[in-house]
Amino acid sequence: MNEFLDKCRSAVGDSYVLTEDTDMAGYLTDWRRRFTGKALAVVKPRNTEQVAAIVRLCNEYRVPVVPQGGNTGLVLGSVPDNSGKAIVMSLTRLNRIRAVDTVNNTLTAEAGCILEQVQNAAADAGRLFPLSLAAEGSCTIGGNLSSNAGGTAVLRYGNSRELCLGLEVVTAQGQVWDGLRGLRKDNTGYDLRDLFIGAEGTLGIITAAVLKLFPQPQAQLTALAAMRSPEDALRLLSLAQEKCGATLTGFELMSDFCLQLVAKHFPQMRLPFPQRYPQYVLLELSDNESEEHANATLEALITDALEQDMIQDAAVAASIAQSKALWALREHIPLAQAEEGKNIKHDVSVPISRIGDFIRETDILLQQGFSGCRMVTFGHLGDGNLHYNVSPPEQSSPDAFIAHQEAINRVVHDSVHRFGGSISAEHGLGALKRNEIRRYKTEVELGMMRALKQALDPLDLMNPGKVV
Repeated sequence: MNEFLDKCRSAVGDSYVLTEDTDMAGYLTDWRRRFTGKALAVVKPRNTEQVAAIVRLCNEYRVPVVPQGGNTGLVLGSVPDNSGKAIVMSLTRLNRIRAVDTVNNTLTAEAGCILEQVQNAAADAGRLFPLSLAAEGSCTIGGNLSSNAGGTAVLRYGNSRELCLGLEVVTAQGQVWDGLRGLRKDNTGYDLRDLFIGAEGTLGIITAAVLKLFPQPQAQLTALAAMRSPEDALRLLSLAQEKCGATLTGFELMSDFCLQLVAKHFPQMRLPFPQRYPQYVLLELSDNESEEHANATLEALITDALEQDMIQDAAVAASIAQSKALWALREHIPLAQAEEGKNIKHDVSVPISRIGDFIRETDILLQQGFSGCRMVTFGHLGDGNLHYNVSPPEQSSPDAFIAHQEAINRVVHDSVHRFGGSISAEHGLGALKRNEIRRYKTEVELGMMRALKQALDPLDLMNPGKVV
């Protein structure tokens, strides 16, 4: 492979083809540090033309390609396997904001742009790019699109797919498809854009995207409500949608155990209530009229919810600092889990109306099979996406508990399927769930997915071993 690597160096520059173990290390281990793969090299192109040139070389020499953005994925989708045959193509040097059009309300960004960079560019133009998630300071827009990332504002704005109008893609053959159209209506055949969004780099490599922008809200208000059960949270969601309409942009469910973990490992963070409640909802309104209108809307919602016995208490942020403190409680749940020790994560979705039943029934099944396990249940209730995580019993061996991961996954995923849900809501399949999904998709659906893969990537060089 020396000849192949020499040609890669000619294409992108010597210093951007990494082959030493120490130089490649950060690109080969997944975000959760559960797996480290091997690679022939890490290649870092500067622009779309260099991406295409490297892919053409990979075709010539039959070298697999693992596209990688910020490497913040949780399903082993952006790291290579342990064969050492593939290159990792890091897209972080493709980091230009190419254009901002405030009349068309669009922004064109290269795939290696950090999500926070896109948010800031939109804000500088007086606009909002609403995709928001915990890793926004390190994840890239190409990775967001490749995994169809969701985040906290899906309820109002949709996930990454809904926020993208057009793509530039390097195909598996090293050709460049220029689909950077800022059109909201384009009914001219198959929607090729949607093929690549959510495909996790298995069909081609996203190099740039046209993204939707929105007006900056005049006011954003945050509140934390306490309640007895997920069913009460669903009642509050229905009331909030009725009272607030499109101003409701965030609706996050968190169990008491989630916030107790946060308090345990981050004692500087405190709940605004004098007592504990079984469940909490963090909700946010984004109002395009005025702060007074937003306050009146939120006050009316909370008053009605208290009168109808949906909630037991509520705290409304009176400043930006207080709002950030409430959101910090939610954002620190995964960090607190990590501090607590090993756990078994699930990123699932079920129909919103069935979330309460799913939580109750699945909790019972897990306690029957794995007595004492602790449920860390939180997520985006407004769009049906739960992070339904399972921690070991207190004072038990974490490694012994993790040995039951396959059996626990089976309980959870079978329950998700029984409730008409999905075993991956926003993280994707990657290598972690590639085989698992075969239990829940029909052969017809899997067959169509395989046909697409074969048609677009017949040599199976694009992120092999992932998704399908």
